[in-house]
Amino acid sequence: MDYSENYLKGRGAQINTRNRFLKHERVKDQLESIDDWTETNPKTIYMEDFAKTIVNKVDSPDVGMMYSMNPYQGCEHGCIYCYARNSFEYWGWSAGIDFETKIIVKKNAPELLRKFLMHPKWECVPISLSGNTDCYQPAERKFKITRQMLEVCNQFNQPVGIITKNAGILRDKDLLQEMAKKKLVSVLVSITSFDENLRQAMEPRTTTAKQRLRIIEELGKEGVRMGVMLGPMIPGLNEQEMQRIMKAASEMGATFSAYTFIRLNGAIKLLFHDWIYKNYPDRADKVWHLIENAHNGKVNDSRFGLRMRGEGSIADLVRQQFRKYNKIYGLNDERWELDTTQFRRPGEQGRLF
Repeated sequence: MDYSENYLKGRGAQINTRNRFLKHERVKDQLESIDDWTETNPKTIYMEDFAKTIVNKVDSPDVGMMYSMNPYQGCEHGCIYCYARNSFEYWGWSAGIDFETKIIVKKNAPELLRKFLMHPKWECVPISLSGNTDCYQPAERKFKITRQMLEVCNQFNQPVGIITKNAGILRDKDLLQEMAKKKLVSVLVSITSFDENLRQAMEPRTTTAKQRLRIIEELGKEGVRMGVMLGPMIPGLNEQEMQRIMKAASEMGATFSAYTFIRLNGAIKLLFHDWIYKNYPDRADKVWHLIENAHNGKVNDSRFGLRMRGEGSIADLVRQQFRKYNKIYGLNDERWELDTTQFRRPGEQGRLF
């Protein structure tokens, strides 16, 4: 990689793409212009927000969750491929640099969650933390909203599935251990590459793969059911690492796994295209065409059942490898579910069966 002096190190996106919902936007006419809009090294800004709701129903059959909740909108991790970038346009910002520099903090999320669980019509099913952005991104160290939400879930015996790529989750080891004893929590740790150069470019503000394996090992020893998420698999960049990742995760104590295949929907298409040609110009054409090969000549497919897996020879090879290595390393062997039978509202007696 040969970064230019204008490359924003520590950021995934290098540009702000157009927000499709805005009629009028400010753009930089000339590169040499200097005004209050131009910023060569954007800093992270936290914006406190009081949301109206926190638990969202998930209609997609491809993501393996019925409900999700996200204490933060926008994500400082800066993963260039993140599908959540598109949702940031609903807030009036860009899916590019804005997404990873302007973090919306939902200060009242724990109160909203408590109110939601107290509603008599709620019939307990697992809720996913980080269905959109990482609940353990750097903002969590300061605001601790994720921990507060887990404390609410623990009080109600509400089961939760967590997905993260940040070692900050280990700060909540005590709470997760307590919930694990009641089968109220499982954790998926996302690992995409052991190549540090690739990780620093593709996921610039995340923890290393070595640290992510430590998450699996430490929480697994505390009785938390641990899994590994390989996502996304990108042909020509990281798909050849699938076996190594699954083997290492299994050795650290992971018992289940999942994966997704790269799809570049909405603004992510422009962001990834800009990123791949700046970071890997020698193989950018190859990677781009391999992605197209898996999505019927495009880089995105919106069809349920195919959009997260792809089709064609490349996608089929990734799928076959995933199944093969699951069997070799004993992942997804057991039938295991979070326990919904213990749910109770404060003041209620336990359920009778």
